[in-house]
Amino acid sequence: MTILLKNGNVTDSLNNLEGVLDVLIRDGEICSVCADIDQPADKIIDCSGLAVIPGICDMHVHLRDPGQTHKEDLASGSMAAAAGGVTAVMCMPNTSPVIDTPALVRDIAVRSKAAKVKIYPCASITKGLLGQELTDFHALKAAGAVAVSDDGHPVEDSALMAKAMKLAHEAGLAIISHCEDLSVTDTRMSENLMTEREINLANDLKLPVHIAHVSTNEAVSAIIAAKAAGLGSLVTCEVAPHHFTLTEAELLKGDADYRMNPPLRGAGDVRALIEGLSDGEFDCIASDHAPHAKFEKADFENAPNGVLGLETILAVTLTRLYHTGKLPFKKIVELLCVNPRRILGISGGGLCAGSLADIAVVDLEEEWVVIPEELHSKSKNTCFKGMTLKGRVKYTLVDGEVVYNGIRQAY
Repeated sequence: MTILLKNGNVTDSLNNLEGVLDVLIRDGEICSVCADIDQPADKIIDCSGLAVIPGICDMHVHLRDPGQTHKEDLASGSMAAAAGGVTAVMCMPNTSPVIDTPALVRDIAVRSKAAKVKIYPCASITKGLLGQELTDFHALKAAGAVAVSDDGHPVEDSALMAKAMKLAHEAGLAIISHCEDLSVTDTRMSENLMTEREINLANDLKLPVHIAHVSTNEAVSAIIAAKAAGLGSLVTCEVAPHHFTLTEAELLKGDADYRMNPPLRGAGDVRALIEGLSDGEFDCIASDHAPHAKFEKADFENAPNGVLGLETILAVTLTRLYHTGKLPFKKIVELLCVNPRRILGISGGGLCAGSLADIAVVDLEEEWVVIPEELHSKSKNTCFKGMTLKGRVKYTLVDGEVVYNGIRQAY
C-alpha cells in the first residue's frame, strides 16, 4: 500500500525539515520526502495549504481501562486521540485494578493492538498506588511499560521515591511525579513543596525525574532555576493546555467540568506557564486527558477532578500559543511530537525517509467550536466547551494507514 501526501507544508522539528514537500509512504514507512514526487500511489491526498507534521505523542492520558470503562476505554480513547492528531499515548496506571503487575501491562499491550493509535502503558511506582511497596520495575519494563508513576497518589516517602528513581533508571523506565504534598491542604503550597523535593532528589542522586502538569508560578521558577543550575537533562516537565489557557475564574460557574487536579490557577500563573513555554524551559505539552461520566460531574462539590484533552490538545495549543505569536509552529511540533517520545524513550517524532508513517495533517486556519456531544470520547467533560478554536486535524495516519479522516468523517 502506497500513499502520497502532495504539496503539504511539512514541519519536522526532529530533523530540522521545513517546506512545501511531498511525502511518499509505502507499507507503513516513509520512503521519500522531497518536492514534486512523481511516482504512482494507491492513494494520493492533496495537502495543499495544510500542515504535515509527525503524529503527536501525548504522554499523560487516563484511558480508564481496565475497570472504569463507562468513562473511557482503549477503543474510544484511541479514536479521540486520532481525531486530535495524536498517534501515540501513554496511559496512566490509576485504573481498577491499578496497573502494577506485568500481567496487567501485557494485557494493555495486547488489547491496544486493535486500537486506532499506539498505546504505551505506564505502570505504578508502588503496589496499589499505596506509597508503601515498590513494584517490580524490571519485570514491568520487560512486559512493555515505558514509565512508572503514582499519578494522583504522590509518593510521599522521600526515601522510597529516591529508591524508585534509582531502580527506574536501572530498568530503563521514565519516572513521573505527580507533585502534591498531601500533608499540606493548600494546593499551591502542596505542588510547590513536592516540586522542590523532586528537584532536590534529582540533584542529589544525579538521576532523572519528569514533573507532570506544572501549574504554579513558583513551580515554574523552581524548574527554571534547576535547569539554569545544569539539571536540564535530569529535570523535565510538562504543562497541560487547560493550565495555560484558563484561570480559576472559571470555577465561579459552579460547573465541575472546570475541576481538575492541579486546579486552575490565577492569571499570573497562566502568564508564567506561557513564558516558560516561550523561553524553552518546558519540555512538552501533555493533555492530562481525564474522562468522567456526566453523572459523576453533576455535583460540583463532590465531583471527581479531571477534564478531557486528547481531541483538543493541538487545537488549543495552536489557538493559544501559535496564533497569538507566543510560539513558532516548529517549536510547538517539538513540544508535542518530539520531546515526549525522547523522555519516554519511544520511537517516532520525525518525517524523514525510514521513519514510521505516523503523521497528522492539519488545517492551521480552520476555526471550529468545541461541542461536547461531537467529541469521540465516551465522556464529555471538556473545559473548552463552547470555545472557538483555530486549527483542525484533517487526517491522521498510523503506520501508513489513515485512521482518521476529518474531511468526511471518522472511520
